[in-house]
Amino acid sequence: MQSAASMLIALNKPYGVLCQFTDRSTPPRRTLAEFIRQKDVYAAGRLDFDSEGLLLLTGDGALAHRLTDPRHKQSKTYLVQVEGVVTPAALDALRRGVALNDGPTLPAQAQALDTPPGWLWPRDPPVRFRKSVPDAWLELVIREGRNRQVRRMTAAVGLPTLRLIRTRIGEHALDGLAPGESRVV
Repeated sequence: MQSAASMLIALNKPYGVLCQFTDRSTPPRRTLAEFIRQKDVYAAGRLDFDSEGLLLLTGDGALAHRLTDPRHKQSKTYLVQVEGVVTPAALDALRRGVALNDGPTLPAQAQALDTPPGWLWPRDPPVRFRKSVPDAWLELVIREGRNRQVRRMTAAVGLPTLRLIRTRIGEHALDGLAPGESRVV
């Protein structure tokens, strides 16, 4: 059996799950312990409670540092459902870098998607639907990892995030993992 120190686990973190193994709140929220049985591994980075997708876990501190430290500029790819219509000006702003309250972001790779990818699972609970407000999908690639960065970036260009799914970290991708599923990579 592979030791936790040398292991790297890819998990498709479902919506509404904390990126930790315990929760002291009342009532307790869902945690990684529901999905990962391996001892002595920890999340290399974070995904918000209300975000979904690829989370890497390892017991190797040096590897976790390489995956998360901004100096290593690991690319992170996200599918983002936003409220509103994606304009060329909004895409240009994301590609140039957006001014946030903690400083400007690095330029992102940004593209509008005509539809969400066919492999995308439905969210539980579903994203609210409003007939009078359009929504759209973006793919964003960033090389930073600030707190709620993608959500703040899309809001700064007038496109509040409705759903956020990380699909890739560097060379590691979801590659067919269903929500709650994991694999050793």
